[in-house]
Amino acid sequence: MYVKGSNIKASREVNSRLASLLLTRMLPLLSNGSGSESSADVRTSKVRAHWILLLMKILQPGLQTAPQKPALCPLLITTSQTACSCETLVSSLVREQNRGTVEAMVRRQRPRRLACLALMAVLLADLLALSDTLAVMSVDLGSESMKVAIVKPGVPMEIVLNKESRRKTPVTVTLKENERFFGDSAASMAIKNPKATLRYFQHLLGKQENNPHVALYRARFPEHELGFDPQRQTVYFQISPQLQFSPEEVLSMLLNYSRSLAEDFAEQPIKDAVITVPAFFNQAERRAVLQAARMAGLKVLQLINDNTATALSYGVFRRKDINTTAQNIMFYDMGSGSTVCTIVTYQTVKTKDAGLQPQLQIRGVGFDRTLGGLEMELRLREHLAGLFNEQRKGQGTKDVRENPRAMAKLLREANRLKTVLSANADHMAQIEGLMDDVDFKAKVTRAEFEELCADLFERVPRPVQQALQSAQMNLDEIEQVILVGGATRVPKVQEVLLKAVGKEELGKNINADEAAAMGAVYQAAALSKAFKVKPFVVRDAVIYPILVEFTREVEEEPGVRSLKHNKRVLFSRMGPYPQRKVITFNRYSHDFNFHINYGDLGFLGPEDLRVFGSQNLTTVKLKGVGESFKKYPDYESKGIKAHFNLDESGVLSLDRVESVFETLVEDSPEEESTLTKLGNTISSLFGGGSTPDTKENGTDTVQEEEEGPAEGSKDEPGEQAELKEEAEARAEDTSPPPPSEPKGDAAPEGEKATEKDSGEKPEAQKPSEKGEVGSEGVPPAPEEGKKQKPARKQKMVEEIGVELVVLDLPDLPEDELAHSAQKLQDLTLRDLEKQEREKAANSLEAFIFETQDKLYQSEYQEVSTEEQREDISGRLSATSTWLEDEGFGATTVMLKEKLAELKKLCQGLFFRVEERKKWPERLSALDNLLNHSSMFLKGARLIPEMDQIFTEVEMTTLEKVINETWAWKNATVAEQAKLPATEKPVLLSKDIEAKMMALDREVQYLLNKAKFAKPRPRPKDKNGTRAEPPLNASTSDQGEKVIPPPGQTEDAKPVSEPEKETRSESADSEPLELGGPGAESEQKEQPTGQKRTLKNDEL
Repeated sequence: MYVKGSNIKASREVNSRLASLLLTRMLPLLSNGSGSESSADVRTSKVRAHWILLLMKILQPGLQTAPQKPALCPLLITTSQTACSCETLVSSLVREQNRGTVEAMVRRQRPRRLACLALMAVLLADLLALSDTLAVMSVDLGSESMKVAIVKPGVPMEIVLNKESRRKTPVTVTLKENERFFGDSAASMAIKNPKATLRYFQHLLGKQENNPHVALYRARFPEHELGFDPQRQTVYFQISPQLQFSPEEVLSMLLNYSRSLAEDFAEQPIKDAVITVPAFFNQAERRAVLQAARMAGLKVLQLINDNTATALSYGVFRRKDINTTAQNIMFYDMGSGSTVCTIVTYQTVKTKDAGLQPQLQIRGVGFDRTLGGLEMELRLREHLAGLFNEQRKGQGTKDVRENPRAMAKLLREANRLKTVLSANADHMAQIEGLMDDVDFKAKVTRAEFEELCADLFERVPRPVQQALQSAQMNLDEIEQVILVGGATRVPKVQEVLLKAVGKEELGKNINADEAAAMGAVYQAAALSKAFKVKPFVVRDAVIYPILVEFTREVEEEPGVRSLKHNKRVLFSRMGPYPQRKVITFNRYSHDFNFHINYGDLGFLGPEDLRVFGSQNLTTVKLKGVGESFKKYPDYESKGIKAHFNLDESGVLSLDRVESVFETLVEDSPEEESTLTKLGNTISSLFGGGSTPDTKENGTDTVQEEEEGPAEGSKDEPGEQAELKEEAEARAEDTSPPPPSEPKGDAAPEGEKATEKDSGEKPEAQKPSEKGEVGSEGVPPAPEEGKKQKPARKQKMVEEIGVELVVLDLPDLPEDELAHSAQKLQDLTLRDLEKQEREKAANSLEAFIFETQDKLYQSEYQEVSTEEQREDISGRLSATSTWLEDEGFGATTVMLKEKLAELKKLCQGLFFRVEERKKWPERLSALDNLLNHSSMFLKGARLIPEMDQIFTEVEMTTLEKVINETWAWKNATVAEQAKLPATEKPVLLSKDIEAKMMALDREVQYLLNKAKFAKPRPRPKDKNGTRAEPPLNASTSDQGEKVIPPPGQTEDAKPVSEPEKETRSESADSEPLELGGPGAESEQKEQPTGQKRTLKNDEL
């Protein structure tokens, strides 16, 4: 920011002027102008104060070298030593500015610097506006509870506490006609109103009505009425005839609530978030979460798999333990709704930008969608319901399972019972008033619980086997098995898992509840532009392979044409992502269609395939292929290139489809430059589909005419290995990946050569443009060089129209998405209005009770008459009666008006009491300041004239302020003593503070002037002798003699101006680092009359 050059004197002058001018220009931006702030602007005040402190730190070197140092240094000392508020700091700046020192400097600035300084002021002003949106958040969406974490300046990776000061919040929403409840409030409403309380609704995301999970949800929670959406073939919650919400809308409400918790905790607005999703979520489920976040107004930086977030959290906090040796760690995560087993490899890799950095790679994943703590609780609930029915058998009562409230109570007790049985052999389950005011009490042992869930415990090893199979590893290669998730605390789960993995013990050295949230928020900080974190390379893996299918005509025999179905693997199973791929169709010259589907899902069982849903993703219809061929009839077609992208969230998208053509163009001196620029411009605008771009994006080219083996054949592992190499090269930014190899049968040699030539076009093009020497090293003659130039390849790209037909689950149309977002926003505004009204009513009621109590306190009775207290008491009683009778229907505005009237009525009484409380402390502080100021003035006047650093005007001004303050204090105290206590006081605390500030300003000015003043030069003795030099003075210094100019004797007094020039010259010889306070102290210690010649090696 500062100007640095060889001329140190000029550099310091520019720095000091820059510092002064920035102070002047930034005052209007950093101050409020009102002198006071409301409670709602406290956060903005803190931000202003932060930027003022930052500005002072930036300008400190310039201020230290500025000529107005005595005037500006008090400001620096105040800023660094006191935690003053924004208003105090701004007022201090204004007072220093009024002295004229800064304004005088501004008037001497050169006009050419104003543009740079104005730009700097605008940038700082933008930083003030952006500083309120620096925080990012993460949301770990579990089936039963969620955890929210934030990162903001000064608060690295912190779990957000909810309104009940808990670190995790139930994923529960209660929807009623006029109000909504979230978290713990909604969980408590589950017993009172189970139909309106929605839980475990994430299991319905991205599911059509015929999905087995929808039927399972109906069986688990029969109190919920699920409607059918014929347009999307999905279900929605029918709360009442007027209230119906889709699972995406309910999730959007919960995300909005989580953002409100994060904003309250961070004290600033937040829009950027990273959301965790289960690793087994398919494309439809991931898109549903993104739509819910869009409804909530959140900017999703990434959908991160919860197992990847857990692995990232584990690696971040153990960065020092990761080295070049690969470490294989297994994470077994059993939560409330599902179980996921993940094998992760940690090791350090060499990256191009950051050097050697740690990396985690997902090697294998296994899962069970329904194995979790919820199923265990449902088994316990069913057992408790049977016990309660047996206790009431023969009494003619109905089944407890038909009572939704009773079943909600039993589910809550089953949750508690499962937790207690994890640490105890037996426990007594008891519920008061379970049904029909009948209490329930029964003893349950751990053995009974394990017998109820015996089939569930048998499924515990299956995810481990799936993960090992997908990673192609065995248990001997696994170094440690770490438990994650709440359900892993069940002893039987740990026993079965330990036996399955064959280890001595299971790792429990990670926070099972918060690891995913912490890893996700670290990724959020890494993706945000507002933070800089230590790099940690993350390579996630594709769970479900994706392929492209298309049909084309082939001529097997002369005159006989038939249709052939082709499959090309786009993203293989366990391949890394994010990743981009390009597929080329070479045999099409007219409009055609191709399909994007899931690949081989043989690793899923029959039931998992039914839950998975549709295996067909999208049908792509291309329009404009034939027109592109007609547009370039003389060009050679290089195929139709489709660009695919599997982004960081694991969501597949088709970026664009292009028709690429190529022709040979003879270069001429006149047209070479123009054609080259035109071709390069078009290629850069449309991506070009060239081989360098393809390699950079980690893509692979598959030629359409190749008849490769079907998906899942022996060639697929080779392609999988190649994709991993490409993703690794892109993640590590090392050498470019090898050129892509086509899949399937080999293409003709001529076609391969053409494709290779097109890929090498940029490299072959540059020598011909620049006219470089040939391979022989001999430059050709000018005429011969033109004749021998090879023909250059020119590429043309034509955009192809694309129509997508979604086959798995249609997304919400834009109008319905906007309608849902507006509906949720209206509900949020209604909730805010309700909260504001409740806050106003509580404030009014609290003010009435507090004031009625204060009227009987002695300190209030001393400053008020009996009539005043009776008047206030009557108004308070009337308002309290109105609040009880009509307050229920009162609006927020009416409640605030009532509160304002009562505060105005009691304002005088409260003011008198507060002033009397402040008098002793303020008057004592004023007396101390006056005494100290008088002592300081007396000491300043005793300084000898030769060493005096204060002027007579300055000391006279201080004496005048001291006398005026004494006189004001004595007169005001005497006048106040004559007034009765019930009258408005004339001795005000704010006046005392103003007098103290005025006196303290004058004293601080003189103190800082003394601190930074330099001693005056001593005049020579009248006898012509000089003072003896110090003993440590060098011989050259003692022998040095100054020859006076003609007409001047040695006794003459030295002229001050040459001394300034000498000091300036010595300053020019100093390094820039010596221009601070340390250099000035060294100059003060050296006598003025002694000078030392600086050598060249000392500069």
